[in-house]
Amino acid sequence: MDDGLASAPHQAERPGMPVEPADVSRRYPATLRGMFETWRWRIHFRWELEQKLKDNPHLVDDIGLTRRQVEAEIAKRFWQA
Repeated sequence: MDDGLASAPHQAERPGMPVEPADVSRRYPATLRGMFETWRWRIHFRWELEQKLKDNPHLVDDIGLTRRQVEAEIAKRFWQA
């Protein structure tokens, strides 16, 4: 089976063999998808953290964070690590 994604790293490892533009463009959507998935995960994580802080503030202490740390995390935007 010819998989352009699998062949691109092997081509890049060989000196003098540039990666074809088509190979790079095929890898780009996977990278973009990963970035969106990471953002989605951060949004969900911060939402859950906010719910814990509202509903059961004692759980924040149980996970080893201070209220100020949780509030700082919740205040971040989805693209901020």
